[in-house]
Amino acid sequence: MKPNKLELSSVDGTQLNLEALYQIAPSCFTEVKDDKTGELRHVVNFKTLRQLLGDNAVEDADEMYQFTWPGKQEARREAARPTTKTLRPVVEDSVDWDHTQNLYIEGDNLEVLKLLQKSYMGKVKMIYIDPPYNTGNDFVYDDDFAVSQDDYDLFAGDVDELGNRYRKNTDSNGRFHSDWCSMIYPRLMVARSLLAENGVIFISIDDREADNMIKICDEIFGENSFVGNISWQKTYSPRNDSKGIPAEKESIIVYGKNEGWMPKKLERTEDMNSKYKNPDNDVMPWTSDNPCAPGARTHQGMVYAIQHPFTGELLYPAVSSCWRYQQQEMLNHMNGWCEYELRDLNDEGQRAKICGIDEKEVRRRVKAIVLKNSLEESRIAANKILQRGQWPKFYFTKNGKGGIRRKTYLENVEGRMVTNLWPYIDVGHTDEAKKELKALFDGEIPFDTPKPVRLIQRMVEISSENNDIILDFFSGAATTAQSIMQQNSLGTNGENRRFILVQIPEKTNNKYRNLCEIGKERIRRAGKKIKEESPLTTQNLDTGFRVFRLADSNFEDVKKASAEYNQSQLDLFLNNVKSDRTDLDLLFGAMLSWGVQLSLPMTSEEVDGKMIYSVNDGDLVACFANDITENIVKAMADKQPLRVLFRDSCFARDDAKINVFETLKQLLDWSEEEAIKNIKVI
Repeated sequence: MKPNKLELSSVDGTQLNLEALYQIAPSCFTEVKDDKTGELRHVVNFKTLRQLLGDNAVEDADEMYQFTWPGKQEARREAARPTTKTLRPVVEDSVDWDHTQNLYIEGDNLEVLKLLQKSYMGKVKMIYIDPPYNTGNDFVYDDDFAVSQDDYDLFAGDVDELGNRYRKNTDSNGRFHSDWCSMIYPRLMVARSLLAENGVIFISIDDREADNMIKICDEIFGENSFVGNISWQKTYSPRNDSKGIPAEKESIIVYGKNEGWMPKKLERTEDMNSKYKNPDNDVMPWTSDNPCAPGARTHQGMVYAIQHPFTGELLYPAVSSCWRYQQQEMLNHMNGWCEYELRDLNDEGQRAKICGIDEKEVRRRVKAIVLKNSLEESRIAANKILQRGQWPKFYFTKNGKGGIRRKTYLENVEGRMVTNLWPYIDVGHTDEAKKELKALFDGEIPFDTPKPVRLIQRMVEISSENNDIILDFFSGAATTAQSIMQQNSLGTNGENRRFILVQIPEKTNNKYRNLCEIGKERIRRAGKKIKEESPLTTQNLDTGFRVFRLADSNFEDVKKASAEYNQSQLDLFLNNVKSDRTDLDLLFGAMLSWGVQLSLPMTSEEVDGKMIYSVNDGDLVACFANDITENIVKAMADKQPLRVLFRDSCFARDDAKINVFETLKQLLDWSEEEAIKNIKVI
């Protein structure tokens, strides 16, 4: 539960602080009953807040009205717990490494999300996830509390290359639902921090955990950020052998980063446009619309009479309604038929009935729009307009003898609204999804539960613009990547939405080693297919991706085992980089730590036999070679970098490090403070 949205204009500093806190951490608010008044109040659960801030010493929170399960406190702590892991570039698996802005990351998504926080916090426009549905046989998760077993676990696929143990969440597990909640909760907490302020998350889920998912999202995003529960018609032919009631739909839960998120309108259909006609030979097709709007009581100045130019009848808005426009604007429209004027009819009694109030309360001296000349003269003038065509915006039905209506022009209407019912005819179904995979993989279907491209493409269409970043951290068969590339290809000049996909390398039972191999291959094949089908509009389409793999830290863990160090430990202090790590490993690890996006372009240059790396045309310049020369330092300074990075072993002595620092400071005209901030050593 959470409090109502607070008014930012309030001068109450406590309320302002509560509002700011709720924007950051809505899950730390809860509902309590006031002992004196009996009313429900929303207050901060400070134990929960401390856990969110990483205080692991906090005891479990007191019981109160809330959604909870065994392990929730630890799940919350896990979201705040930092990670020491890193992401290693895998250039050989990548496509168009030097130019692409897309990322594919292999590894446990919770660790990956934490690593992405510095670089992508507040920068992701849309998140789509299709997490495990907890069916009892398809939910694999990181079991941090289990003791590692022998090599059989690795062979069986229960342990990954990093030694993390994974297991199936079968329905025989006594913590069946609790474990699922503990898995999804910290991931969503970290994911929320990556969303832009106007960002949105779409979550596919079935009936087993849909209710729990909504409760969790209410805590993490806030109840007021709930956008909708979309019913996707996933099948066109339910199985006859299904038990109970066959499932024809799945849920897509939608939450904004903040309340008030609205989807973009969809393109109008031909059927919708066919309702717009042109019976009066107007400049544009139009349709008949209501001349009134609700709100008579609060818009009494827009409740008045309009005299009919053909019958002389006084027309009023419907009960509880008012005209669409103020008197002067309506007068201008009516003058399109014949001459009108404003006149006080002393009709407060009639107007009061329409407003639903006592005559004494109705607004006085609201004038009517009446004929300036006689009814006969007015009728003759209006009839000429009726026969000529191109009638005014407010017209009269039944060849001038009926009531008043309003024209709405086709050019002025927006697209169609997004509803919470998505039929398969619009966004595809599960059979279509399998056929799409089959077409890409030469007749094979290497993934059992894919989503159709059109389904995710619809989400991309209504929630993102060119150059936006879209994240999927349960990427499965990488349908999201294909959907984004497909949507980008529809732009006239090509659009450049960027994707970040994350997938644990879960073992598969086909010729592909794991799900990551399927996902990467799907992107390669889909990108090639899209370009072949639309060669003129996809010349600049980014169908590449950089591959990164989650790994332990690039550095050895140097600990003081005793009062004195042996020689090997001293060597580690001088050079604690692991022996299998490359310059690119160090560079991208530093980029993560520094908050630099992993998709930025990178170049390299050789000076005095040493490699200099430049990220985003000099935003970050690095060199990791031994024995840095003066020429190298000058070449780095020539790039006018924002940040400079070295490896500690680049310098044989401390005075050499100081000399380089001072040289760069002078060449770049940096102050002491700027140099300390922007020159780093790893």
